[in-house]
Amino acid sequence: MKKPIELLAPGGDIDSIKAAIVAGADAVYCGLNKFNARNRATNLNFEDLNGILNLAHKNNCKVFLTLNIIIVQNEFSSLVSILNKLINTKIDGVIVQDLGLFYLLSNYFKGFKIHASTQLNTHNVGQINFLSKLSAVRVTLSRELNINEIKALTLIGQKNNISTEVFVHGSYCISFSGICYLSSVFGGKSGNRGKCSQPCRDRYLTTRQGKNYPLNLKDNSAYFDLREIADAGVASIKIEGRIKKFDYVYTVVNCWKKQIKSFYNQNRLNNDNSDLYKVFNRDFSNSYLKGDINKNMFIDNPRDYSIHRLTDNNNYPANNKMNENQRELYEEKAEITTSVKNKINQLSIAKVPLIISISGKLGTPLKVSVTTPDTSFIVLSETNLVHALTYTLNRHSPDQKDEAITIPPLSNNLCPENKKSTAECLNYDILSGRLKAINNTEYYIKHLDLENLQSELFLSFKELTSIKRRILCILNGSKEIVDPIDVPFLKKQNTLKIKPDLAVLISSRNDLYLCDKTSVDIFFQLPGFLKNDNCEFIDLFLKNKKLIPWFPCVLIGENYTAAVEFLQEVQPERIVTNNTGIAYEAYKKEIPWIAGPYLNIVNSFSLLCLKEKLNCYGSFISNEISKYQIQRIINPANFKLYYSIYHPILLLSSRQCLLHQVIGCEKNTIDEDCLQTCNKSSSITNLNNVSLFIEKTKGNYHCIYNNHNFLNTDIVTDLPDTFSGFFIDLRDIKTETKIETDKAGIITLFENLLHGDPESKKQLQQSIYPSTNAQYKKGI
Repeated sequence: MKKPIELLAPGGDIDSIKAAIVAGADAVYCGLNKFNARNRATNLNFEDLNGILNLAHKNNCKVFLTLNIIIVQNEFSSLVSILNKLINTKIDGVIVQDLGLFYLLSNYFKGFKIHASTQLNTHNVGQINFLSKLSAVRVTLSRELNINEIKALTLIGQKNNISTEVFVHGSYCISFSGICYLSSVFGGKSGNRGKCSQPCRDRYLTTRQGKNYPLNLKDNSAYFDLREIADAGVASIKIEGRIKKFDYVYTVVNCWKKQIKSFYNQNRLNNDNSDLYKVFNRDFSNSYLKGDINKNMFIDNPRDYSIHRLTDNNNYPANNKMNENQRELYEEKAEITTSVKNKINQLSIAKVPLIISISGKLGTPLKVSVTTPDTSFIVLSETNLVHALTYTLNRHSPDQKDEAITIPPLSNNLCPENKKSTAECLNYDILSGRLKAINNTEYYIKHLDLENLQSELFLSFKELTSIKRRILCILNGSKEIVDPIDVPFLKKQNTLKIKPDLAVLISSRNDLYLCDKTSVDIFFQLPGFLKNDNCEFIDLFLKNKKLIPWFPCVLIGENYTAAVEFLQEVQPERIVTNNTGIAYEAYKKEIPWIAGPYLNIVNSFSLLCLKEKLNCYGSFISNEISKYQIQRIINPANFKLYYSIYHPILLLSSRQCLLHQVIGCEKNTIDEDCLQTCNKSSSITNLNNVSLFIEKTKGNYHCIYNNHNFLNTDIVTDLPDTFSGFFIDLRDIKTETKIETDKAGIITLFENLLHGDPESKKQLQQSIYPSTNAQYKKGI
């Protein structure tokens, strides 16, 4: 029989981790107080983590640490410090989003197993290959994929020694992960920094369809689909919920564990998921997994559905009966909480006590006996003990050929005789000081016994360090202790005078005239749904050599295959891509490529990663970060930086139809025809009277845009000699921003800005209004 699928549970705090362990989780994922994508969870400090590791491993449960946010430049010193601590723990893997962190781990901290976060939005074959280049051993696939797409990617992953992980329970996101900026733009709380405030769950003004929560999806649950997931070769099934409480974690993990046991032991699935409805839920859907993306995935209430389900599933003849059942459910919820609390109270994350006995006499090795509650072992010094005075005399003799040994400064720990010239004797203070690093692990020294150690003996600092390292290695599962790694940071290059170019993005054939009317670079965006019109786009680019392909964020299945075919046929001189799968293909085909703005690049190490690992030509810097965060980025030599100074602000992109709940549609389900031909727009308005603009264009996924476009003319003078090129997006996307000049005229105004025309900034602000550059001011 195949190895049973791993059940991976969330752990937002200590009690939730204990609950997952009690319920039978095979692994938990949790975060420290910094650098993880659930800022609102309680999370752990480093001291807690050591105790969690000990508890989990005693119960055959792995621990994966989430470091799954994008990391700004000034945080890397702190990050390296944390990595230097983590490398000497028993952590089973780290979950990563930032490409700069991938670079550090694959180049300097090679002892970690790297898991690619769902924030990387992995949905095509090229992205698996891209992550393989970055030393990932596991990938969390996009939640939007169906079972056939999961199976195909899992097969490719296995060929690259990468396992796959799939979310099977918990909250759905309305947006593709990693490219949702809704919380960032509206509240300054970036989802890519673990601060998402979930404005997609907010109430909006009632839509034409009578909906108050038009972006609110039901929860994901693949409880009845375990057989298909296992048959697809998935290694791990993941439960979402690091901001959920311990009773929720226990109940969900317990249900799934029973399902897994039933499947593997009896080859059948339980058909009762009623226990899952007894803890927080928004009702359930498995429609992404089934490839049936329909309007029933929405629910017009973001709160707990448990009580509503009673009403929905029972036609109560009277309120008395309904009230009685509701009371019973509340009582059952309270009983679950009490029961789980009693179970987890029996578990402890206290450190493991050690009794260390040290013995030895003159002319013999120092003997260190270490006893834990479960085992014991002995470590011997490699050299014999000597008398402290003899060692001192020998060391200062001109005929002495032994290696120089650094003796600590004189102190009161010297032997009583000849204090001014005698080496430090082995005593309690010396030995406890040398071994104190053990207290920074899952263990602590409860008692240090020196009763059988002869007095006035000496052993070198080097020998004591070797003993300490061997003890730590044994306690750490025979894993060698790694010395602190000093990561070299990029040094600021001599400032070169850069005359930045201007580039323009279009997506309509109606704008091709700009190729002849202007001298700027023209990027042309390819659609996400490319397969049916690929020949037409190949022909378009072959006939218009000035066009530079701009690849979208999402290219799934046959649309990714079509994009690869496009590269092969067109052989462009360079491309811009927001999809790492296409980045990999460009690297393989030796096509110069630029990392697009939606790859979320915010630090120098990410730039190094792109350049050194995948021969990247240049990169956009994310528009999420501020002037001061951009200033800290050091550009690698011979690498080009780009920045968008004008664009409609993408808030999110979704595989779901965003119009179902707003203006409605005659179809209940999205199909290929919708993606290929639908061309509609609408808007929703939040309770602060701010509108969000929904756009569905032919061949593309549904998107939501901010009411005001981004315009940042300040950066041109704020950060001179930083960027090789600036970018403006002139696609026809409707927002509240008005443009009073034709596209050729707008391009001229931006060219004047780059050429230093003092009037151009004012002219642009008068021609493009209203606009915002709040992200540039605030950052993340």
